[in-house]
Amino acid sequence: MRMTYAELRTKSRILCSLTGLTGQEFEALLPSFAAAWDAFVQETFQREGRKRAVGAGRKAHLRDLEDKLLFILVYFRLYPTQEVQGFLFGMSQTQANEWIHRLTRVLNQALGYERQLPERDPANLETVLSACPSLEFLIDGTERRINRPKDKADRKTYYSGKKKTHTVKNLIIPERGGKVRYLSDTYEGKKHDKAIADEEDLRFPPGSTLWQDGGLQGFTPEGVTIQQPKKKPQNGSLTAIDKLNNQSISSIRVEVEHHIGGIKRCQILVQPFRNWVDHYVDDVMETACGLHNFRLTHRAKKGNSLGQAA
Repeated sequence: MRMTYAELRTKSRILCSLTGLTGQEFEALLPSFAAAWDAFVQETFQREGRKRAVGAGRKAHLRDLEDKLLFILVYFRLYPTQEVQGFLFGMSQTQANEWIHRLTRVLNQALGYERQLPERDPANLETVLSACPSLEFLIDGTERRINRPKDKADRKTYYSGKKKTHTVKNLIIPERGGKVRYLSDTYEGKKHDKAIADEEDLRFPPGSTLWQDGGLQGFTPEGVTIQQPKKKPQNGSLTAIDKLNNQSISSIRVEVEHHIGGIKRCQILVQPFRNWVDHYVDDVMETACGLHNFRLTHRAKKGNSLGQAA
């Protein structure tokens, strides 16, 4: 007995709990996932010189495209051990490991076809953000726990004093009222938010407004209006007006926390990260941002269609 999409497609609440997507969103992602899978098959199994025909050999455990998408979405949403993931889908731990890395790549490419992935190259940031009509952006850092490194030097590098554990960190930049437009590289958890912003040399379109918190104190890109809560002076206190201004700024900045919460619907970003394959810790963050953007886009479309119908 194994989990299949055919069994879950009529159980909408369970499907959403297992994958983070509604049935409509799952179906909407399938065409791009199919195209990404076809590209993967062509690149991997239809290469010149291959002797075995595509489909030859033992039958795959995940035969249907829907089950492939279900498999990788369940892994991102619940982040079970590979032994449990294999048990749920009727395969061994070794086979589950192979499918996880294979389908993560396919899912990421599918979200790229959907144009839901955030920009990763800081050199392109200004151009990407220039297409946003409001020119209002938020920026914040988010940390993720990792297993305690075995190497002593790595333990020191990845130890976050803020979280009191070993972590990695990214900066995200969402458009106000929109999607996550930019995701920084993945850094060691002890690295300061401003140090990441400075190292990536983040630049914004002239006339932009940037809402940020105290972790980016001193980050003032050229041509940008900075909105940031005022810190209490040493041995002093804030005025009543300063407190009101801080509350106003925080009420807008909370939107970036909603984005982080949406991204971290994927438990693979919440539980201590167990996978040490090169770059995978960065890949899953990018893919989770793409899933978050995908949900935002389709739920906005659904809201617009309901409004027009009314």
